[in-house]
Amino acid sequence: MAKKFNGIMLALALLPAIASASEWGYEGDTSPENWAGLNKDWEQCQKGRNQSPVDIRHTYKAHIRPLKSFYSSGPDYLLNNGHTIQATWSDDDKASYIKLDDEKFTLRQFHFHAPSENTVNGKHYPLEMHLVHQDDEGEMAVVAVMFNVGASNAELEKLWKVMPDEADKGSPLRVEFDVNNLLPTNKTHWRYTGSLTTPPCTEGVRWVVMKHPLTISADQLKKFKAVMHHPNNRPVQKLHGRMILD
Repeated sequence: MAKKFNGIMLALALLPAIASASEWGYEGDTSPENWAGLNKDWEQCQKGRNQSPVDIRHTYKAHIRPLKSFYSSGPDYLLNNGHTIQATWSDDDKASYIKLDDEKFTLRQFHFHAPSENTVNGKHYPLEMHLVHQDDEGEMAVVAVMFNVGASNAELEKLWKVMPDEADKGSPLRVEFDVNNLLPTNKTHWRYTGSLTTPPCTEGVRWVVMKHPLTISADQLKKFKAVMHHPNNRPVQKLHGRMILD
C-alpha cells in the first residue's frame, strides 16, 4: 500500500504543473486578474494569446469524430487542494486513456469548477468537470463535461460521500468507480487549443468540450460549493483569432 501511495503522490506532484493553492486564488489580491503579477513564471496568464477557458459561440465545421475514450480503471486518491476537489490516478496506471488525432493520452486526474469555466453562447453551466490527460511526451489534453442541475449523479455521489471538507486534506479511494459514467452517451464535442485554467496557465493544451451535459442534484452542487467556499472558475479569455472546431 505504501508503494502505491507514493506513486499517487508522485503523480500529484508531476501532473499538472500547477502552483500551490496557497499562492493564488479566485478572490481578492490573488484572484485571476492578478495571477501574472504574483509570480514571474506565470506571465502567460496575462500575456498568453491561447488561454482557457473560452466562450463557445462561433464555431467552424470540421466534421470532428466523436471522442474515443478507453477508461478501464478508477482513481486512487481524492484530494481537496484548496481550489478544487481532485481525483487522481497513480503514476504507473495507464489503463485509462483517450485517443485524439491517433495519439494516446493517459487519464491522470479529474477535478471540478462551479460555475463552469468554459461557456456556451455566454452561458455558464452550474458545474464543469475537467478530465486531464497526458501523453508520453508531456503534452496535455483536457476533456470538459458540463453538468446541469437535475437528477442526482450516482457516480459522483461515491466521491461526494468522502469529499474532504478542508484544504490540503485527502485520502486513498477504496470504492469501485467507473469514469465512463461521467461521460455523456453522445460523445460529440467542440475542439480548440488553449491552456491550463490555473497558474502557470501553460499553453498548448488540447481542449475537448462535450456538447451534451450530465446532471447533478441541487444538494450535490450545494455540498461542493460549501466545501469550496467561493466560485472557483477563471473568467473566459479572448480567442485572439483561434477557431473552435465543431
